[in-house]
Amino acid sequence: MRFVVALTGASGQIYGIRLVERLSELAEVHVIVSNAAKVTLKAEDFDLEYLRGIATEFYEEHEISSPLSSGSFKHDGMVIAPCSVKTASCIAYGITDNLITRAADVTLKEGRKLILLVRETPLHLGHLKALCRLAEIGAIVMPPVPAFYTKPKTIDDIVNHTVSRVMELLGLDVEYERWRGI
Repeated sequence: MRFVVALTGASGQIYGIRLVERLSELAEVHVIVSNAAKVTLKAEDFDLEYLRGIATEFYEEHEISSPLSSGSFKHDGMVIAPCSVKTASCIAYGITDNLITRAADVTLKEGRKLILLVRETPLHLGHLKALCRLAEIGAIVMPPVPAFYTKPKTIDDIVNHTVSRVMELLGLDVEYERWRGI
């Protein structure tokens, strides 16, 4: 199995990092980091070199000639975590001026899963229209909203639950606490 994970400049870099950690135990993981993500990683006290070290392959957003730019690069799904509204909007409207948006565009055109953990609030009508357009063209829009029925004790509990849901959407069999009813 092979997955693509991109991190953009929105807050919540832990989602992308944890997803890469978990996926790399099971599969090949190609990671793309935007310039804005580098700033946010630093602000949120994460080490870019750690992320580079756990990725199977690591790319910067300007590496538009990488294999990820082509539909001939087969993979089992792409996740952008966290996904900025800028990136989501570019994908929604076909603006493919960097490796992240190009790889996402290729993922959609090839009929593969594209999951966007959009991190923005509140949302204005322009944001909502872009997100609606993404859903219409086949992306899965999944803001990382915590499930409090799990009674999380730590931020890691919240992050792990969301990442498990993402992995399941990618088609992986994962165990996590599910809603059981009352």
